[in-house]
Amino acid sequence: MLSLRMELPCWCLLLLSCLQSLSAHNDFFTSTGQMTDLLYTEKDLVTSLKDYIRAEENKLERVKRWADKLDTLSAAATQDPEGFLGHPVNAFKLMKRLNTEWGDLESLVLSDTTDGFISNLTIQRQYFPTDEDQTGAAKALLRLQDTYRLDANTISTGALPGVKHKSQMTVEDCYELGKIAYSDVDYYHTELWMAQALKQLEEGEESSIDKVTVLDYLSYAIYQQGEIERALVHTKKLLELDPEHQRAKGNLKYFEFQLEKQRKAAEEEKTKDEGVAVKKEKKTKKAKKNISNHVIPERKKYEMLCRGEGIKLTPRRQSRLFCRYYDNNHNPKYVLSPVRQQDEWDRPYIVRYLDIISDQEMEKIKQLAKPRLRRATVHDPQTGKLTTAQYRVSKSAWLTGYEDPMIDKINQRIEDLTGLEMDTAEELQVANYGVGGQYEPHFDFGRKDEPDAFKELGTGNRIATWLFYMSDVAAGGATVFPDVGAAVWPQKGTAVFWYNLFPSGEGDYSTRHAACPVLVGNKWVSNKWIHERGQEWRRPCGLSESD
Repeated sequence: MLSLRMELPCWCLLLLSCLQSLSAHNDFFTSTGQMTDLLYTEKDLVTSLKDYIRAEENKLERVKRWADKLDTLSAAATQDPEGFLGHPVNAFKLMKRLNTEWGDLESLVLSDTTDGFISNLTIQRQYFPTDEDQTGAAKALLRLQDTYRLDANTISTGALPGVKHKSQMTVEDCYELGKIAYSDVDYYHTELWMAQALKQLEEGEESSIDKVTVLDYLSYAIYQQGEIERALVHTKKLLELDPEHQRAKGNLKYFEFQLEKQRKAAEEEKTKDEGVAVKKEKKTKKAKKNISNHVIPERKKYEMLCRGEGIKLTPRRQSRLFCRYYDNNHNPKYVLSPVRQQDEWDRPYIVRYLDIISDQEMEKIKQLAKPRLRRATVHDPQTGKLTTAQYRVSKSAWLTGYEDPMIDKINQRIEDLTGLEMDTAEELQVANYGVGGQYEPHFDFGRKDEPDAFKELGTGNRIATWLFYMSDVAAGGATVFPDVGAAVWPQKGTAVFWYNLFPSGEGDYSTRHAACPVLVGNKWVSNKWIHERGQEWRRPCGLSESD
């Protein structure tokens, strides 16, 4: 008699540790550290899926053996039905098969082997990334494309600098990126990614997305950018593939009408007197002169520095930067074993401390911070409250000296090396950057138009910033200062330090800085914002504004 019992191992218990760490979080795309949990979740799902497949294969194998046995038996029986049933055992077994065993077989075929897998999937789905995560990751790719001037094919083929695990994008992936850009009324990126999807289709890649669909988006995106002639070319290609496409037929007529209208306008322009042309030429020369004197926008300087381009120190200024063994005026802890310190920039003065935090300390900080990581916030000058922002894509957590003796030890190290009081400083902030993680240009200190920026702390303005780099970054992720052209690159185990305020207490506006998008790799940093209170005797006030 066929056994109906089908068992699947339950993987729920194995997933509890992952699910507990995921349950309190969202915005996965903003933290690479937390996205690693999703990889383990997916791995367990695959294991569960394979168990389901094995159970299905086992069930089908049993059904197949039953069918083969009955096929042989019935073939022999139907050769001489009466003679076959003349044997009383054969007659009994026929009754038994039809009355009992075929019913058992029916139950076997109808038995549900999906229970274990489906319940597993249902439990985990509540911790899956959301549409917001998918859109956020897509926009991060577009941001990386712009910042690092990458063409769509480079990203699609996975040929990024410093990659260890090369991954290629399918037509569906490119199409999805194009659609997200389209939904954001970003026709520039819509064109780039629909064109890439079309390229891969024309190269023979199999896909559920057809050329007609891609060309429909592509032609419209090109038209929206004012290139009607190119839009017309793609519309004609679409109609060659689908002559009855109603929207394309309408667009064809409209584009042809607009091009004819432009042609007539151009002819009328030619008939104007030459004097207008001369005036126009003078005006153009004047405009070009003005453009040549135009200051480079901050956004462009920021992106140039992220790419390793832009302002470089003159040889004279470079010659004034040194490296040294540093003990901060014979601090007892560092007299016999001074730390290595090197100048990164002169104005503002930025220094880097080498091998200033151990691997064990960095791992401990990550371990303590990871369960608490939340989407990083910024101070909204309008409301005075903390809020998330698209220009800061990371997750952060705050660690206090009371939670672990090691944090207290690190705080004391910062105090010993800077000579500044840590009792009034903010807690150690740990940040992990996600896909294209960045923090666009900003000041760490409160400006004059933000008098209440740190009022609730009661410790004055942020006098200085200390920043630990707790990971190397394969590509991207620099800390840049657009106003002065400085770029400081992540180096695991080091820390950089600079003053945000002059000794007079006035803000140093040259310290405006940014964290470049992470192109490849995982960026972990931790920082200490040091405040004015308690520094009165440690860093006396200057007599002039810029002192």
